[in-house]
Amino acid sequence: MHKLSTRWTTLALLAAAGSALFAQAPAASQKKYKDGEYEMYSAAFKDANDPKKQLQDLDDWAKKIPDSDYKDDRNYLYVLAYQKVAPPQPDKVIEFGSQLTSKDLNGIFSAPTSEMVAGLPIRSAILTTLYSVSLTAASMPSPTADQLAAGDKAAHQLLDLCPKYFTAENKPANQPDTAWNAARADVEGKARTAMIAIALKPGLAAKEKKDCPGQEAAFAKALGDYPDSGAAAYQFGIALLTCDRANAEKVAQALWEIARATSLDPAKSGLDAKDVPGIDAYLKKVYVNVHGSDEGLDGLKHQAAAAAMPPAGFKIKSATEISAEKETEFKEKYPQLALWLGIKGQLADTNGEQYFSGQLKDAAVPKLKGVLVEAKPACRPKELLVAIPLPDAKKPYTAEISLKLDKPLTGKPDPDQEFQWEGVPAAFTKDPFLLTMETESAKIEGLKAPACAAAAPRPTAKKGVPPKKK
Repeated sequence: MHKLSTRWTTLALLAAAGSALFAQAPAASQKKYKDGEYEMYSAAFKDANDPKKQLQDLDDWAKKIPDSDYKDDRNYLYVLAYQKVAPPQPDKVIEFGSQLTSKDLNGIFSAPTSEMVAGLPIRSAILTTLYSVSLTAASMPSPTADQLAAGDKAAHQLLDLCPKYFTAENKPANQPDTAWNAARADVEGKARTAMIAIALKPGLAAKEKKDCPGQEAAFAKALGDYPDSGAAAYQFGIALLTCDRANAEKVAQALWEIARATSLDPAKSGLDAKDVPGIDAYLKKVYVNVHGSDEGLDGLKHQAAAAAMPPAGFKIKSATEISAEKETEFKEKYPQLALWLGIKGQLADTNGEQYFSGQLKDAAVPKLKGVLVEAKPACRPKELLVAIPLPDAKKPYTAEISLKLDKPLTGKPDPDQEFQWEGVPAAFTKDPFLLTMETESAKIEGLKAPACAAAAPRPTAKKGVPPKKK
């Protein structure tokens, strides 16, 4: 989240929109001082630079004259003093600020511009108080429900009243238009950020207590209230991952929310721009862990940027699901190869010999398909060395099966032919890997064996010429 601070230069700008705060003792107005009250008020002004002493002045004043016409002034001075005292007392800032902002705030903008609070036009005092209450509640580590409600109300009021306050009429004469407009944008931005921070407080409190249902519900509500908040999306996503890691549907939604957090403009979404790269790296790590690769991650970010919640039935396939789908697709496309890979895998395993002798030997194996590597002998062979290569395998192939024939073939088969056969495993060696199968020549399909070339005739000796001696 963006860092929130109630000690902000725009407070000075707001004050500058009217008379200088604490520049002079309170002037007379339609409000009436009670006996000795003017001196009490003046003392509180005089000690403005010593907040501890100022609070003593304000307490004395409140104790002696609780029902003062200047109670609003006093509450405002309390707000400022409790912000400045060391250490600051945020609960008191909210307590006294809420008393001041509980009024009809729309009414203050129809009141005479001469109406003052603590030496400041009431409009400026109210805006400053709203700012202080909202940001104080947003910054408190463990606010109560009432304090959160007060802060949220103040933040909404602040946002609503900004257009009425930041007008040409209220702009200080020596203030450039650009600075005045920038101040309004800054105040409105801080108000929105405070709203989101306050909305996240219940979820963060539940997270601290490891209350999974509580944090999921609270962060879901925050995201529902502020769908364009990257901070709310991120916290909701983290809660789902933390609490429901075994639930594939919840994990998919979690990745959607975290992807959304990284895809929104940090300046508008409530995230600190410096945090986004770390969140993006975390998203990729979790996504790859779930999905098996980062394939589809960019598409997920694009989708999530357009909607706060995933569509019904949204799913991110796990690495296990993808592997199973690929295996099914492979078996459908290459059924005989898949059969052989299953047999080969068990033979190559640690207990391969036991598997061969206990289950495979002398058992009928369904029809297999392979490529001839070598015929022994080349002409009229009784043994065929066969490879069963993967679709993308490169030549030369290595023989994995030796087919022992019941009788020789009638011709000379050329290598690299693909053919099929049925056979019975008879022997196995693990190193080098070779499965020996017995089969009948009649059960070999698709292997062409053209007639062997005729042997060249022996030369005959000519009559009267003795044969050459070797």
